Amino acid sequence: MSAPSVLIVGCGDVGGRLAAQLQAANWQVSGLRRNVAQLPAGVAGIAADLSNAACPSAWPTVAPDYLVYCVAASQHDEAGYRAAYVDGLRHVLGWLGEKGQQPRRLLFVSSSSVYAQKDGEWVDETSPTEPEGYSGRLMLEAEQVALNSAVPASIVRLTGIYGPGREWLLTQVRQGYRVTETPPLYGNRIHAEDAAGLLAYLLQADREGRVLEDCYIGVDDAPAPLFEVVAWLREYLGVTQWSEQERVRRTGSKRCRNARARSLGWVPRYPSYQEGYAAILAGRD
Repeated sequence: MSAPSVLIVGCGDVGGRLAAQLQAANWQVSGLRRNVAQLPAGVAGIAADLSNAACPSAWPTVAPDYLVYCVAASQHDEAGYRAAYVDGLRHVLGWLGEKGQQPRRLLFVSSSSVYAQKDGEWVDETSPTEPEGYSGRLMLEAEQVALNSAVPASIVRLTGIYGPGREWLLTQVRQGYRVTETPPLYGNRIHAEDAAGLLAYLLQADREGRVLEDCYIGVDDAPAPLFEVVAWLREYLGVTQWSEQERVRRTGSKRCRNARARSLGWVPRYPSYQEGYAAILAGRD
């Protein structure tokens, strides 16, 4: 059997980690981003601006077996989200159609922002999606573009991604970050390496002929109240001072389940924030 090929559109942090994992499994990997000089070694680069409807000159002449749409909005407003997730995806699907190419499957990386639950409810892939903000609404719109395309698609709704370079909470804790304890503000997390690992697992599962669902939530095993995470990090870091004011009262509070991904056989490398943050602070991953 020849080596499978994948095109990762938006080959940044998570996309780059995915590329490295797939290369280690002998996949042929192409990556599309504005600056291809930042792609991992060995990834075939496709320089493109997703806001431009014209097909990039470096677009592959042979259809990739798989397509992963894993972009990050460079402009964090409604126009920026529409350009990155809705219009950009439509452009890529248009380029496939223009070239007569049909990948075996599309993985569209979405977000748990499509869920508006905020009272600590448990959420899974069947839960109502009634987002109140533009980010969630546009993610839902982009999900429908993916699911209604000519390419079989699965949506992967990632939760709060953390990892090296994504250390906002660690910085806040070191400054004496205070958070609300009652009612508990539940948060959902996934280490960047596990986010990439879930995508790699789904691609390999499809290649093996296993049936994929149309949606998966990417989250670790242990959604936890923010005050609990902060308390653990304070003890781990040896922080004793408190800031004078409570910093935030986050509006979102829900607990996302990973049972569907788990039932397929995926196992997170970092099952909770404790293992994940310990690895970061030890300089691993």
